[in-house]
Amino acid sequence: MSAGHSHGEVRAGHEKKLWIALALTTSFMVAEVIGAFITGSLALLSDAAHMLTDSTALAISLVAIQIAKRPADRKRTFGYARFEILAAAFNAMLLFMVAVYILYEAYQRIKTPTEIQSTAMLIVALIGLAVNLVSMRLLMSGSNESLNVKGAYLEVWSDMLGSLGVIGAALIIRFTGWIWIDSIVAAAIGFWVLPRTWVLLKESMNILLQGVPDGIDIAEVELRIRAVKGIEDIHDLHIWALTSGKNVMSAHLVVQHSSGGEQEILTEVTRLMSDEFHIDHTTLQIENSEFHAGLAENEGMQH
Repeated sequence: MSAGHSHGEVRAGHEKKLWIALALTTSFMVAEVIGAFITGSLALLSDAAHMLTDSTALAISLVAIQIAKRPADRKRTFGYARFEILAAAFNAMLLFMVAVYILYEAYQRIKTPTEIQSTAMLIVALIGLAVNLVSMRLLMSGSNESLNVKGAYLEVWSDMLGSLGVIGAALIIRFTGWIWIDSIVAAAIGFWVLPRTWVLLKESMNILLQGVPDGIDIAEVELRIRAVKGIEDIHDLHIWALTSGKNVMSAHLVVQHSSGGEQEILTEVTRLMSDEFHIDHTTLQIENSEFHAGLAENEGMQH
């Protein structure tokens, strides 16, 4: 009883910290966009786009927590976990367009520099750094207990680097007058966001297309299943993910006619998939080897 109660408290604590971090990050993102237009700094606008990734990551983490509370029903027999992936895919496409725009604008400004208010730019960037540090402090402890919180923590940590870049650009402009450095920092942040955006989109599309989850070698899975005593063959093997970290497998297992112990085989394969491949939802169908051979022979005669 005490262990279950503790776990509930930890999860509630994670949710509260995520809400606070989301409120801080989103509020400052809006302020940073306004500051970018007031100061004329493209680097600030680029950092605001990066903070959009943080806000979305935090929001997706909160959505995942809420979804986890909803049971499956007759219309959504697997539950609502895939909503998290749809949100992530939308986020990736939006960020890709924003990053391309920033890179284009940086190119235009290098050709035609615009005046930048470095003092206001520096003040806004320093506030942004403070927001990132507070958010990191909030999420640090939970990052070791929850993958959701860890993902959000890493997003905020990476955005802190963007804030440091903007601060550096503001200081250089203030003391040297090199306005072009603003476009260079903006482009650097844009190039920093693009690869991460591509990875997010690629992973999201792989899940939506029911591809084999990253980190799982389907050939290795098949090899390990064939090594289980009593199994002669395996076919119709499918492995996919409902959402990140929630893997599913289905397969037909051909067993020896005289082996018996089908339940033991099912138990062993299920345990093997969970322990070695982190596949916790398996659907297995047992087929008799003689019956399977007869089906194959009939199909061969028909062809």
